[in-house]
Amino acid sequence: MQASVDCLDGIRVVDLSRHRAGSTAALLLAELGADVVKLRLVQDCDRSLSPVLSALRDRSKAIVDIDLDDEHQRRTLHEFMQGAAVVIQDRTPAEMSALGLDQASLCSGRDDVVFATIGSWPASHPLCDRPVDDTLVLAEAGLLDEQEPVARDGPAYLNFPLGSAHASYLCAIGIIARLVRMRQTGTGGTVATSLVQGAMLPMMLYWSRAAKPTAALSAGMPKQTPQPMYRCGDGKWMHVMGNPAKAEAVRVMLAQMGEDNVRAANDLHAGTRPRVYPNIGAFTEIFATRPRDFWLNALWAADVPVQPVLATGELFLDEQTRSNGHVQTVHCAEYGAVLQAAVPITLSPPVRIARRSDRVTASASPRPSVKHPLPASTTHGQRPLSGLKAIDFGCYLAGPLAAMLLADLGADVIKVEAIGGEPLRPAEWAFNACQRGKRNIAIDLSHPGATAVLKRLVGDADVVHHNQRIPTARKLGIDQETLLKLNPRLVYSHVSAYGPEGPRKDWPGYDQLFQAASGWEQEASGDATQPTWLRFGMMDHLAALASLLATIAALYTRQQSGEGQAVAASLLGASLFTVETAVAADGSLLPYPKLDAGQMGISAANRLYRCADGWVAVALEGVHAPAQVLAASQCEHVAQLEARLQALSTEAAIALFRTAGIPCVRVALANRDAYFDAPANKAAGLLASYPHPVYETYEQIGAFWDFGDLTLALDRAPPVLAQHTSEVLLELGFSTEEIDTLVAQGVVALPAKQVVNK
Repeated sequence: MQASVDCLDGIRVVDLSRHRAGSTAALLLAELGADVVKLRLVQDCDRSLSPVLSALRDRSKAIVDIDLDDEHQRRTLHEFMQGAAVVIQDRTPAEMSALGLDQASLCSGRDDVVFATIGSWPASHPLCDRPVDDTLVLAEAGLLDEQEPVARDGPAYLNFPLGSAHASYLCAIGIIARLVRMRQTGTGGTVATSLVQGAMLPMMLYWSRAAKPTAALSAGMPKQTPQPMYRCGDGKWMHVMGNPAKAEAVRVMLAQMGEDNVRAANDLHAGTRPRVYPNIGAFTEIFATRPRDFWLNALWAADVPVQPVLATGELFLDEQTRSNGHVQTVHCAEYGAVLQAAVPITLSPPVRIARRSDRVTASASPRPSVKHPLPASTTHGQRPLSGLKAIDFGCYLAGPLAAMLLADLGADVIKVEAIGGEPLRPAEWAFNACQRGKRNIAIDLSHPGATAVLKRLVGDADVVHHNQRIPTARKLGIDQETLLKLNPRLVYSHVSAYGPEGPRKDWPGYDQLFQAASGWEQEASGDATQPTWLRFGMMDHLAALASLLATIAALYTRQQSGEGQAVAASLLGASLFTVETAVAADGSLLPYPKLDAGQMGISAANRLYRCADGWVAVALEGVHAPAQVLAASQCEHVAQLEARLQALSTEAAIALFRTAGIPCVRVALANRDAYFDAPANKAAGLLASYPHPVYETYEQIGAFWDFGDLTLALDRAPPVLAQHTSEVLLELGFSTEEIDTLVAQGVVALPAKQVVNK
């Protein structure tokens, strides 16, 4: 019988955050059942969340205002600390120390609390005291230069909180990993991540280096690559993945155009830009002939992945969204009843929006019960998920990425791959971004002889994870009914495109489609006439993180119940959760910042500025921030400030703003090699390097967490196909002769000879 109480029932979390990352991490825990108390500091004044963001990210929490200058209220803070099992902070080390909110001050003498922090950069990095702000972090890391603006040169301002969105999940996942560990050891510890680590998770797609790269690794996808977004005959846009020619109406028009006209159209619309997607020019002309609804229906009927580019808020009212419970009505004191995005995971007991009273006491939180305590001498230096075994049946990105992060956390992850390789493997730059840390076994799951191997693989596994469409999973014998019957303690984790319920539950989907449907492609372009796909692929990555959160929450629940369960996440749910507004009762949207037409910023105080020798980024919080920035520069409006800064060097511009107390940094350009070569990044664990049988040495983005006394597993490169087939089969009890038979029958495959020799 499944546990009847919430996953984190009885866990008191003190939320001391003032930014979106920490607030969102605490929200995720609150709706998993934790008792979250938000201590809102008077000292933060107007430099905390906006009213709308607070309504979205501080729901399900009790709110207590604290004035640190009041001795009685500071004592109240420490009383709450005595009752806390988890503390969440998202301030810089200097800020925490100055306010007396650092771990030493709040948790002195205690080893039974999880102290979680989200900084701008890791605490050991020279930039750790930079403001915890996405724009500043992305600028200095070089990520604003990774997005090509629509109609100008230079970097692009991102109004999507790339670092915060990922770091919030990383923090919540790390906390529950600590709680899992606490049930074994009885002790807590630290969990640290940062905005730069969150932002670098999707950058694994583009930033890596090899001593001997292959052509497939070097190809990548340049930021100038045209995307398959098409303006239809009624002026409305759609984003298409896969081959549109699968639809009969498209095939007919391609044939009518003829090869010469198709070639001419491709040359006209793509020019000299990289051509990753075939026939973009021809499809541009074809789709311009009829309204969008015609093409959507034609493409959907042919199982071609496509979604319309929608305005922000439209997805809240979608049938599929409602079928999966991805939106819920929330009653806010400020805005009344509004439709908000729900935490995008499915598990048992279900996540839910909690109603908390602000009349909360500082009573002690029960600690997770210790089932099988481990001696302290055996726990120091171990990995958070040591001893767990996970089987990865996924392909492409969202499925394999969650499994890769399980491997980072110390689980033994075995990737099961088709004998011919999974579809993403030829694009090595993308494949490698979600595969490190795994062992690889090549199996033809459709072969009758694979059943015996599958039973042994899954029989003692803790987790099975994949993102195959459910009908495919049933054909391959890896559906949840089959595997949970085989292993009732299994946590069966599935990532889909559209969620486990509703008419589109088995449809194919990609990151691009959900950037389009959620409104981000329209928002990211500002007032430009065409939508913008943000090449970071964050909907894939956030769906993977949501799935990992559900998986690790189910593992925590299993420690108490002894039973496994099926959990789920989706690109649809993950994308909707990123929307930082809500639908009011009258159908209007709550106010949110809008990007300008030049993709330069959202205000004078949150903006990119061109200088004589480069670019700077400014980010100042607060309702009066735009006026402060203009006053500091003695300008009356943004255009005047832009003109003044274009005559200054970046060094002079930074000095101008910082003298006035306004955060400003230089925007790093073409920064991959500088990032990998920086000793500070290596020292802070932001880089990983390992031997590889083909590339010899391979460098990737490094750690996404720092657990202090627990280490991460960053010592195994992405595997080549079938690299560990024999090793895994021998561990499963197959003899050498039996393995030879399986190979001869085509059930499994061994690696290429050159790989074995290396």
